[in-house]
Amino acid sequence: MTPLRRIAVIGNSLPRRCGIATFTTDLQQAISTSRPTLETCIVAMTDHGQTYDYPKAVAFQIQDDKIEEYTRAADFLNAGRFDTVCLQHEFGIFGGEAGGHVLELLSRLTMPVVTTFHTVLANPSAAQRAVMERIVDASSKVVVMANKGRELLRSVYQVPDDKIEVIAHGIPDVALVAPDAAKARLGFDGKSIILTFGLLSPNKGIEVMIDAMPSILKRRADALYVVLGATHPNLVRDQGEAYRNRLMRRVRELGVEDHVVFLDRFVDLPTLLEFISMCDVYVTPYLNEAQMTSGTLAYSFGLGKPVVSTPYWHARELLANGRGVLVPFGDATAIGSKIAELLTDDVRRQAMCRRAYAVSRTMTWERTAEHYMSVFESASQGHWLKVIAPSNTGVPEPRGPAAPDMQIGYFLSMCDDTGLFQHAVHSVPDRSHGYCVDDNARALLLACALNSPGEQPLSEVLTARFAAFVQHAWNPDTGRFRNFMGFNRTWLEASGSEDSHARTLWALGETARSDATPSRRQWAAALFAKALSTVETFRSPRAWAFTLLGLGAYCAVAPDDLHAQEIRHSLADRLMSCLASVETPDWVWFEEGLAYDNARLPQALMMTGAATQTPEYVQAGLRSLRWLMTRQTTPAGHFRPVGTAGFGELRQLPRAFDQQPVEATATIAACLTAWRADGDAEWKALATRAFTWFLGSNDLSVALVDPHTGSCRDGLHPDRANENRGGESVVCYLLGLAEIRQLARVNAGLTKPAALRAMGA
Repeated sequence: MTPLRRIAVIGNSLPRRCGIATFTTDLQQAISTSRPTLETCIVAMTDHGQTYDYPKAVAFQIQDDKIEEYTRAADFLNAGRFDTVCLQHEFGIFGGEAGGHVLELLSRLTMPVVTTFHTVLANPSAAQRAVMERIVDASSKVVVMANKGRELLRSVYQVPDDKIEVIAHGIPDVALVAPDAAKARLGFDGKSIILTFGLLSPNKGIEVMIDAMPSILKRRADALYVVLGATHPNLVRDQGEAYRNRLMRRVRELGVEDHVVFLDRFVDLPTLLEFISMCDVYVTPYLNEAQMTSGTLAYSFGLGKPVVSTPYWHARELLANGRGVLVPFGDATAIGSKIAELLTDDVRRQAMCRRAYAVSRTMTWERTAEHYMSVFESASQGHWLKVIAPSNTGVPEPRGPAAPDMQIGYFLSMCDDTGLFQHAVHSVPDRSHGYCVDDNARALLLACALNSPGEQPLSEVLTARFAAFVQHAWNPDTGRFRNFMGFNRTWLEASGSEDSHARTLWALGETARSDATPSRRQWAAALFAKALSTVETFRSPRAWAFTLLGLGAYCAVAPDDLHAQEIRHSLADRLMSCLASVETPDWVWFEEGLAYDNARLPQALMMTGAATQTPEYVQAGLRSLRWLMTRQTTPAGHFRPVGTAGFGELRQLPRAFDQQPVEATATIAACLTAWRADGDAEWKALATRAFTWFLGSNDLSVALVDPHTGSCRDGLHPDRANENRGGESVVCYLLGLAEIRQLARVNAGLTKPAALRAMGA
């Protein structure tokens, strides 16, 4: 396995004042220390309206309320070729409803994601549940810091157990020392110190501990309660210091002002460790059990301090079996009694110190970093196996689900005596939108595909009908094919688009090579030759690609057509020029943006290169398709076609939605063309994965096809499938199915395509 080289941690970062910032910074530093050759950085979340003097470790920052910055962060991480991203998730640090903005980032990443959940809610709102589930789906592994987190992920969110890792909150590795020296240095000599530290907020239960002080002082008159920490910045922003002032007023009312000290400071790590070292008892009187993680608890326990705590989830696990003392929520009497017992029993207190310190040695940051690195490596290996199937090593390739039978019943229902309807309302043909040459050309391609061995050819009547539509679409006055026709058989235009013209040429080329009827093959070749020249004026790269696909078939049956061969080289060279003018190390593509039918561009170059023995065409096609596949593969390893919402965006990662069948079909064909070009079994695996998108291996886990009828939904919206089942969708599904079924017929023992074996490759 290739060693990991670059790791990015997403979360808050010091000097921002919060527990997530401390954890993120500590984790990044621990990972960096554990592997000196590893590059690490932080992508820092910055709360709106704030600025921070971040350290050099922060390579990128995101203003939490600006969704476009999440997109730019994804671009930064992808461009930086990070091997793994570790997301620190806590509700409240990301923008959008329930922190949903972070999904924009995750949906665009091309590397595996390991997410640490600092909170796992037992009763999430609908929005919180939806965001959590999407984050889990985008993550190769998820980490929690307590077994309760694992339990909730399994029972509430149905996360598979093998996807969950429990890794303890890291702690500094320092020696166990008596508190006296630190007390003297900090000016608390001769006191019995009770400590709470962390950002001050009402859920911490400080008032309960204050109420317990009178009873403690009755048994230990030298007791001093030190509350170390600044007020939480969000609380200061909304209420100022009202909460701290209420606590101080309560101290005065109880007459314990000489025994309670508020230190309004956010301290650095060495100072914090000094304060923990000097305490005799540490207390966390939190008011809510739904506290999955407490860094303050972990640090104090790790320094060997006796802890008295309410039974929130993290404390209940860490302090079980006598490793600490648990008391009921909000019970000042119980807290006072247990703390007084410890302060007056030196033997018991010191035994608890030694036990906590011994148990916590597995929690040091060094051990925590090792555990995280193991998870990163596992996630990276799993991601690789999901995205890239093993090459030809003699090991059997993983088998996906069996390809369905070829069912054309629904396809037939979408045809009348004119041709294939464009659209449907659910599964009912929609006559109001009539027909188009695009879809009827695709139907002609399907007729050719079903002439392959092992398939049942379309009826002669139906194939002739599609050919007749294409013939009728030809407009000799313009030298172009019309595209749109109304249900009344009236053409709605004199000429169609460049792309529709070129797609029709593609269908004609295939018909000239593969049709079952000699006379129709001759017709197709003649019309192809007549309609070819106008393509020389076209400016659309997709039109060039569709034409090249048609030329591949046409030139095989008309090898003496020198004009066609010249145009073929000319169009391939144009695609090469586009790639050369746009390509950068991070953007290996022909255009400044991604749109529809993307995979047809590299497919056309590879097919042309193989036919003309032009290796640079093949290599350019392979290179650009590999890049495209990184953009069309999710962190979880399934196929995600380029979403229509992102069409036209310049040098941006694809939008996740809407997803359409045409992209999956193009990808299947392109990947199999790549396999035939270089023989790498990886491409077969990728083609199969793209096909399983139709069967439900997609972002919504929704099957788009009805295998019994052969119908296919029009695509995926962010929240549901499109229930309409138009002509383009059904033909795209059947074309993809024909490719996969043909692949399945290849001798399973062959490791290279016949073309490569014949060349001795």
